[in-house]
Formats: sequence, C-alpha cells, structure tokens
Amino acid sequence: MTKLGRQIEIGPTDNTSNERTPRNRLHLIPEAARASFAPYAPQNYGINPAEADMTRIAPGRPRAEGDPIKVTGKLMDEYGRPLRNSLVEVWNANKYGRYTHIEDHSGLQLDPNFLGIGRTLSDNDGNYEFWTIRPGEYLARPDIGRWRPKHIHFSIRGGSSRMITQMYFKDDPHNDTDPMRILMGDNFDKNIGVEYETTGEDFDCGYRFDIVIGGRNPTFFENL
Repeated sequence: MTKLGRQIEIGPTDNTSNERTPRNRLHLIPEAARASFAPYAPQNYGINPAEADMTRIAPGRPRAEGDPIKVTGKLMDEYGRPLRNSLVEVWNANKYGRYTHIEDHSGLQLDPNFLGIGRTLSDNDGNYEFWTIRPGEYLARPDIGRWRPKHIHFSIRGGSSRMITQMYFKDDPHNDTDPMRILMGDNFDKNIGVEYETTGEDFDCGYRFDIVIGGRNPTFFENL
C-alpha cells in the first residue's frame, strides 16, 4: 500500500481490514447485468420516520449530549442515476467515543439518551437524511496507542446486496494514522463529509455525504 509515493505498512494489529481488502482491480459488472446487483429495498412500512433521529432514543425524550448534526446525501450509481428505496442503516459512537454495545469495553462514558443506531430509506431521487450526534474519537488499541478518528458507519442494503462504508470528518488529527484511511489511499477524500451551515435549524451544522456505488470511482466500501 502506498501513499504519496512511499510504502506504508498497515501493521500486524489490523489484519481484519487488511485481509478483506482486494489485492487486484475489481471487475466491472456490465451495465446490462447490473440491475440485480443494485442495492434496493421495497417500501418498508415497518420503518418509523423517528428512526432517522438518532439524537433522541424516542420522540419527546431528551436530546443526547454533544453537538447535534444533520447528515444528508444522495445514493447513486456511477452515471449519477439515483438508487431509490435503498435501506440506509447508520451507527456511531457518542460524543465521548463510546458505543452503546456490549462489546465496547473502553470504559468511556455512556449517554443514557443516545443509542447510536438509526435507519432510513432513500427517496425517489436517491436522497437520504438522518440526524445524529457528532461522534468522539476513541483509543481503539491502548497497547499501541492506536486511535480511531471521528467517523459514522453506513450500511446500504437491498435485495441480495449489502455494502458497508464510513464517513469521516475533515481535519481530525487521527485521520492519517487510521488503518481504514491508509487502505483507502487517494480515495479517502471521497469518504469525508462536506460541512455546510444549517441556518435556522437546531443543529450545530450539516454534512453532505454522497455515496456512489459501482464504476471506477466509487465510495470506498469495506468487504463483508
């Protein structure tokens, strides 16, 4: 793996990311055969619109601690065509860098008003939107001083397809040493949310994160 013309070692502590990353260029599926691979979820009336608001554990409950942010974007193929009715599942750590998950043994502070999980469907134009709390970074490997920068996980799912990616935040001091960032190489910039103002809305700010599936310049996805 290279960055700016020099060799970078991922390190023996990051084998799971290393092993699931392709070694060779992926084969492009012919457009005529691609319909069955495009993420698509039929209208699911079991999804409550409140599930897109991760800043509260339920409507009417107190807002979680930290900076509330809006994340918006568009799901599309490499030709800019929208991916409609795709299921977008999201999860992130709270403002302290703690996940509300039994496997998070960091000891960092939990927020009783933050679960950190949500989902929504893209509309007919491929647009999606959800609200969350800006996540904190966390020390993922205390034994080697390995930090994970602020990030939000995305799962794009439909039919027989599921793809996983992450949105990062510009100028996080831990970006350049993050294992996933190193694996992305020059594609990393495509996985940074673009900040914008949310004038007149009760958010600290908004982030635009468009997701391109397929083609030669897609959003960087992890392999499952």
